[in-house]
Amino acid sequence: MRPLEGKIALVAGASRGAGRGIAVELGKAGAIVYITGRSVRGKSTQDWPGTLDETLSQIESCGGTGVAVRCDHTRDAEVEALIARIHDEQGRLDILVNNVWGGNELPIESEPFWTLPLRHWDNMFTAGVRAQLVTNRFAVPLMREQKSGVILHTTFWDDNKYIGHFYYDLAKNALNRMAYGLSIELKKDGIAVLAVSPGWMRTELVLQHFGTDENHWREVEALKQTESPHYVGRAVCALAADPDVIRKGGRVWPVGQLAKEYGFTDIDGRQVPVFHVPDPEQE
Repeated sequence: MRPLEGKIALVAGASRGAGRGIAVELGKAGAIVYITGRSVRGKSTQDWPGTLDETLSQIESCGGTGVAVRCDHTRDAEVEALIARIHDEQGRLDILVNNVWGGNELPIESEPFWTLPLRHWDNMFTAGVRAQLVTNRFAVPLMREQKSGVILHTTFWDDNKYIGHFYYDLAKNALNRMAYGLSIELKKDGIAVLAVSPGWMRTELVLQHFGTDENHWREVEALKQTESPHYVGRAVCALAADPDVIRKGGRVWPVGQLAKEYGFTDIDGRQVPVFHVPDPEQE
């Protein structure tokens, strides 16, 4: 089944992690997937694993159609040119996944705010919140032309609990609020805007940190309740294919909750439950 056949999608920040999982699943579902990021073959951000070329190869190996565009979403002119290209080549944009995020370029550790480097602000707000805002700014007019579309922000949220890192908590809540505000402004145009919250994902960087890979992660006790990036990808596909998705607008939807509602599983056949932040009193 290819429920998104003929749809045009853009996944911003698709070199690795959630963005890659989402892009591959959208390709499997039949969408033409534009993917962006800064990491390309021979030039990866901070020498991290994952590039646009590898993501495109995975999309195509699953029978999907992808278009890789190197784009730094902190550079407004590059984002404007990206959306103009989609307009010229496709004439429409049905699905926008705002996943671009520079917030992991410093370690995200639960240290007191006053001890954290101020550079976290630029990483999470300039290369995260603002980058997603700018992508919305240029993509929304194209969606408004067709009076339809779905915009999804990837985020993290656990029933308004404090996440444990001051800048990360502030940035993710800003993204959640962005989705809420845009959902109100765009509802009359038939455009659904919402946020999707995966749990603890086995991204390339997580697997690298634990010295393992996708074939051996079950041998690491700490990773036994993790989910693959494809899990959030399947959540995005389910939402994008839902004709009543606009009713979900403005809210944050945990992937584990969406799995129960729509009936999808992770790549290993599990329905991984909603991830919860431990309560400090119980640690």
